[in-house]
Amino acid sequence: MNNRGKVYIAGAGCGNEGLITVKLKSVMEKAECIIYDRLVNESILQYMKPDAELIYMGKENVEGGELQKKINEIIVEKSREGLTVLRLKGGDPFVFGRGGEEIEALIAENIDFEVIPGISSAIAVPAYAGIPVTHRGINTSFHVFTGHMKKDGIEHDYETVAKLEGTLVFLMGLGNLEKITENLIKHGKMHETPVAVIKNGTTAKQETYTGTLGTIAGIVRENNVKAPVIIIIGEVVNLREKMKWFENMPLFGKNILVTRNRDKQEEITSKIIEFGGQAINIPFINIEYLDFEMPDLSKYSTLLFNSLNSVIGFMRKIKDMRVLGHLKIGVVGKKTDEEMKKYRIIPDFYPKEYTVEKLAAESVNFTEEGENILFIVSNLSPVNEEKYTELYKRNYDKLVVYNTHKLKIDSEKAKKYVKESDILMFLSSSTFESFADSIHLSENDEMKEMLSKKILASIGPVTTKTIEKYGLKVEIEAEEYTENGLLRAILDKTASEK
Repeated sequence: MNNRGKVYIAGAGCGNEGLITVKLKSVMEKAECIIYDRLVNESILQYMKPDAELIYMGKENVEGGELQKKINEIIVEKSREGLTVLRLKGGDPFVFGRGGEEIEALIAENIDFEVIPGISSAIAVPAYAGIPVTHRGINTSFHVFTGHMKKDGIEHDYETVAKLEGTLVFLMGLGNLEKITENLIKHGKMHETPVAVIKNGTTAKQETYTGTLGTIAGIVRENNVKAPVIIIIGEVVNLREKMKWFENMPLFGKNILVTRNRDKQEEITSKIIEFGGQAINIPFINIEYLDFEMPDLSKYSTLLFNSLNSVIGFMRKIKDMRVLGHLKIGVVGKKTDEEMKKYRIIPDFYPKEYTVEKLAAESVNFTEEGENILFIVSNLSPVNEEKYTELYKRNYDKLVVYNTHKLKIDSEKAKKYVKESDILMFLSSSTFESFADSIHLSENDEMKEMLSKKILASIGPVTTKTIEKYGLKVEIEAEEYTENGLLRAILDKTASEK
């Protein structure tokens, strides 16, 4: 249409990052600017381009009109810069999301746009609480209302609403719960009509309170329930006890801090969600593959890889796989083994314990004295080639193919994420050290106290030793030193608590 950028008005779903659409994920991976609000789960931002501009426009309930005007202006402004802009909204952009107002602003400026629907909390949250909004033999319709009343005093026509036979769903209605229930009773709804109030729906911290039109306001008040919630009114609420499923999942109720590098977060996040937990992603390290000079491989008999990143970094420089034909291959761990097999290479050996010390020792069983052996490693690898050369009577060298950079995270942001987490996963010593630096752990007694009340989970003895240097206790340590091994250990721990 013009030489300006394009804007995507998109719904991010209602809390659980597993509920975003494939289309939204695709757009996030290419968007140059993302404008998002307070109801968007920040874990979804793991899919954004690393260099994308991120603009938070947090909308509190009282800010409405003025902030919406600012949002409209910034969307137009960024589009005029020629950027691909993603306007990311909680739920669906057209279900009380004011997406239409933003589109009108774009049309006025002749800016190209596209809408990406999102899964609305009106249907997803009841489903996660075991409440179908419609059910054969009970009702054939459901009706969605905003819980906010207009500033000019005009309210819902409760006389008409009370006569509806379908399920009534009120979004953003906690502050008006008592008014809603009283008016429905006043205009004919039975006092005993079932009601559910669901807080933090679809997340691991979901809470469901049930009662009736006559009792629910008191129940919510007694439990000091805070927004965000949705309100479900109707007979379908009685189906919850037999249909609830989400609360029965093994990691339900657990927020798990995932601290690994950004490009490797997606797999572990998906598994945590699969088991009913909530992943809180904050990377403390970054992997940079190097443009190194390949040594003369003909002089070596064996290559030793201590991580899957070492395989990736090394193989990026191999132009002809036949140069590896004479070499034996040793690896540390299943993930490294799996990565090597992607290149149709089956490693000759890997030790039962996933450490470079054991890999060096294992190489003795596959080589002769005097042979040259090359470790493929990172800049932070604990490989001590001089020690191994003297100990095993072979000539060990190392080749650094990638750098592990510690990322400095804002201490307040890190503190917020720790506070929200129940379990903190650490998959390497370097990750924990970067975490400790970001929160100034050595001199931060407040943070030490907070961490002492959390469950710290370590991928293995080396990482555990690093954590314990700071005076902290590791409650979970993986028997198999892999990401999956640590997740299994966490599952075992949570199962024993239930």
